[in-house]
Amino acid sequence: METPNATIKNAWPYQQDKMNLPVPDLEAAIPFYEMIMGFRVVSRQDSPYKSATIDKNGFQIGLAENGGDPTQDGCFFEVDDVEKAFAELKANGLEKSEPKFDHQTYGTTEWKVFFVVAPDGLCYCYGERQN
Repeated sequence: METPNATIKNAWPYQQDKMNLPVPDLEAAIPFYEMIMGFRVVSRQDSPYKSATIDKNGFQIGLAENGGDPTQDGCFFEVDDVEKAFAELKANGLEKSEPKFDHQTYGTTEWKVFFVVAPDGLCYCYGERQN
């Protein structure tokens, strides 16, 4: 029986722009986002550099060959159910046996979180509000 997937409710980039996340090779990066993370490409541009907008259920982020360092960027995704989010990634082929859930506090909000590092080096934190 298929379980419903988690819903991304919001995203905050680690640097400035969730629509301009740096990747070294756009074509090599896209399959991970489509197959594992469940996004689909909705648009591509070649100028001023190769980039793509990817979408998951109306929620969009952008990948770009902009010369930035992917190991210093990524997004925090607020999801409605962090355990479902991990189960979905795992079912899609994520090679991580345990989610290593952690609890982190930002301001007055406590989050249950786990991290995924994409092959391109971008890091994603999935978090569910706990209070």
